[in-house]
Amino acid sequence: MKILAQGTKRLIADPDPERAREAFRSKTRALVPKVMTVSQAVSRFVKSGDYLVVGAFGAVRIPTAILHEIARQGITGLKFGGHTATHDCQILSAAKAFDACDIAYVVGLEARGLSKESRRYFESGDVELIQWTNAALAWRLKAAAMGIPFIPARHMLGTDTLVNSAAKIINCPYTDLPLVALPALYPDLAVIHVHEADIYGNARIRGILVADEDLARASKKVIITCERIIPNEEIRREPHLTNIPYYCVDAVVEVPFGSYPGNMPGEYYSDEDHLRLWLEKEKDPKEFSEFFRKYVLDTKNFDEYLTLCGGIERLRELRSEELFPNGIPTSSGPAPDSNEGGR
Repeated sequence: MKILAQGTKRLIADPDPERAREAFRSKTRALVPKVMTVSQAVSRFVKSGDYLVVGAFGAVRIPTAILHEIARQGITGLKFGGHTATHDCQILSAAKAFDACDIAYVVGLEARGLSKESRRYFESGDVELIQWTNAALAWRLKAAAMGIPFIPARHMLGTDTLVNSAAKIINCPYTDLPLVALPALYPDLAVIHVHEADIYGNARIRGILVADEDLARASKKVIITCERIIPNEEIRREPHLTNIPYYCVDAVVEVPFGSYPGNMPGEYYSDEDHLRLWLEKEKDPKEFSEFFRKYVLDTKNFDEYLTLCGGIERLRELRSEELFPNGIPTSSGPAPDSNEGGR
C-alpha cells in the first residue's frame, strides 16, 4: 500500500493495537466492586503524560467533578483529545493540565461564545496542536475499539486540516482511489459521566451516546461517574440497556448532578447563567484567576462547588427546566405546550 502524502504534525497517541492489548490484558474480568471517591479515582488513575479523552459532547453529560479534581490535584502534562470539547476544555485549559491536544472542536462553547481563557492557552505556544475533525476523532476511536491500527475514510482530502494533522493518504488496494488513513486512538484514560451504573461498572446512558461506547472499549483505563448507583440485579433484569460493560471500567464514582453546569438529558438542564459567568470572568485574566481559584481550586470537593453555585435550590430549578421546559403543568388546566385552550 503506497503512501501518497501525509500531514505535517506528529502523532501523539500510539496506534499499535498489540501494545494496547498489553494494557487490556491486565484488566480484571472479575465482578469486583470498583466504587471510590472522586479524589481516589483521580489520584489512582490520572497520571502526567496520560492521553485523556472526555466522554459525551459539548456541555452535555460532561464529568465535571473529575475535571475539577484534576485541577485541584495539580496534574499537568496530559495529552487531550479535543473531541467536541467545550466546558471541559475550559476547565483543563484554566488548570494548564495538558500540553498537547488533538483538536477538532475546542475553545468554542457553541452558541454561548468563545472561551477567552482556552484561546489564550492555545495561543500561548505552550500547547502542541494537531488538527482533526470531530468525525475523524470518532472514527479513530472506532478503529481502536475494533482493535485495528487505522481506519480508511474519504475525509479531509484537499483541506488544510489534513495538512496540519498526522493522517496519511494511501491508495486503496481495491480501487486505487486515494483514501485518508486515520490512525487508531487508544486513550490512556477515558472519563465518562452516565445516568446509572452498578458497583462493578456496568453503565447506562439515556439519550445521545456520541462516541462513548467506542471510547470505553478503546481506552486503557476508564473512570465512570454516575448520577446514581443501582443494584446489579437491575442491570441483569434489563441487560440490553447497558451501554458500557463492567470489564471496560476501572472506577465507579457516584456524583449526583455530576455534569453541572452542563446538561444531563432527562435529569437537569445546563446552568446557562453560570456558564455565562465563566465567559464574563474570562475577559480579564486576573479576575478569572480569582474566580477559578474560588470555585474550583479552593473548594474541598464537588459538593462545595455546587453549594457555591446555588446549592439544592438552584439544582431543583435546573431539574424542573429539563423536565418541564414550558413550565410545570397544573391540574387546573392544559399544560403550557398543549394545543388546547384557544391556540
